[in-house]
Amino acid sequence: MRLLTLLLTFFLAVPTGAAQFSPEQRASRYMDSVRHNPGLLLAFLRDMPKGADLHNHLAGAIYAESWINFAVENGLCVDRTTSNLIAPPCDSSCERFTSKPSVRCAYADQVLYNSIIDAWSMRNWVRSEENSGHDHFFATFDKFLPAQINHTGDALAEVASLAAADHLQYVELMHTADGMASAQLGASLGWDDDFGQMREKLLNAGLKDVVSSTRSALDQDEVRMRSVLHCGTQQASSGCDVTVRYLYQVLRGLPKESVFSQIVLGFELASSDPRFVGLNLVMPEDWYVPMHDFGLHMKMLNYLHGVYPKVHIALHAGELAMGLVPPDSLSFHIRESIDRGHAERIGHGTAVMNENNAVDLLKKMAAHNIAVEISLSSSDLILGIRGDDHPLPIYLKYGVPVLLATDDEGVSRSDLTHEYLRAVEGFNLSYAQLKNMAGNSLRYSFLPPNDRARVRSRLEDEFTGFEHKF
Repeated sequence: MRLLTLLLTFFLAVPTGAAQFSPEQRASRYMDSVRHNPGLLLAFLRDMPKGADLHNHLAGAIYAESWINFAVENGLCVDRTTSNLIAPPCDSSCERFTSKPSVRCAYADQVLYNSIIDAWSMRNWVRSEENSGHDHFFATFDKFLPAQINHTGDALAEVASLAAADHLQYVELMHTADGMASAQLGASLGWDDDFGQMREKLLNAGLKDVVSSTRSALDQDEVRMRSVLHCGTQQASSGCDVTVRYLYQVLRGLPKESVFSQIVLGFELASSDPRFVGLNLVMPEDWYVPMHDFGLHMKMLNYLHGVYPKVHIALHAGELAMGLVPPDSLSFHIRESIDRGHAERIGHGTAVMNENNAVDLLKKMAAHNIAVEISLSSSDLILGIRGDDHPLPIYLKYGVPVLLATDDEGVSRSDLTHEYLRAVEGFNLSYAQLKNMAGNSLRYSFLPPNDRARVRSRLEDEFTGFEHKF
């Protein structure tokens, strides 16, 4: 009897098997065990908490199927050849010989339906010399643009639902929320080389009214979003639990007076409405105006940052590749975006190793906690940069804060789970690295400290629950 007691005491005192490992270690070991089983790895990553998506364009986040529904509700027509939406009147018949049928005809015409989805997204796109992923990707937006009218609230609801399905706690959406009113105001006033005078002209000529109308429109859009999601009811969608904030989206391909006006609006919104947590400049970096006016745009940001020093700035920079632009154009955009554009986060940054003194730049980014928003799907589809050509491992090597993002998940036909899957399969990342990236997505968000702490606490709780499953 005494021997039995001693043996029981011994076995109870010495942990065996899984009990030797913490929940985090068990989750890590499980991920390693399914690393080469894509189905099980996908299921693991689907359930894993991911923090935030900080690089997400509202228009590009919506799937083409939803844009078709919105276009039908707007009574729009579609050009059979180009898949561009057109204002009514439409052809009276849905017969296939018609050139301008109602979008509604696509519901009964699978060929038309498929052609629209393929034109409005990267679905079925095939990489070839004659069919640029870059050009196809950026051409999608003008095709479905009219469907967005009166459907911003519906789009917000879809983004929140997609984020909840991805186990996200927070989304920062890039959104040109004024419907181009500020750009039109800037165009009407014309250019002034004196930034201070131009800003005053804009404010005195009605930009303050644009601020007010933009805030009111967003109020209505968020009411619609909550209604679609049934927030506050027993049927509430999980999307209701996702915190959504906005970066005012400046279209840097516009004439300089319109770009300046939009940037001023972005600073004004972020200074007056807590839902706007910063601003970003968008449109293809390699297009003529963004390239030609890059230095001018940095001067604008540098001046206005001095006027509004508390407003956060994230910038697309280095979303370029060798051959897309001349070599010298690859050599300074990221550094200038940080030094003169005051960017706290860099979007994409795929051309970083083409920058002058690239290693010094990486060390600077690490030292100053300049985070990089990595969107693997769009870098592949738009630039053809993937695998060993992508600088993700280099950013990690030099300690630059990295987070994963979707960019335009509706156009790319992806989601954040599949961005994580690409990261694991393409770069052999560990569970600890993924968990750190999820933490970075909240750590480097532009939420105010108290809100950030609340959302980070929720992420920690969800990781605790997730890891205890293993």
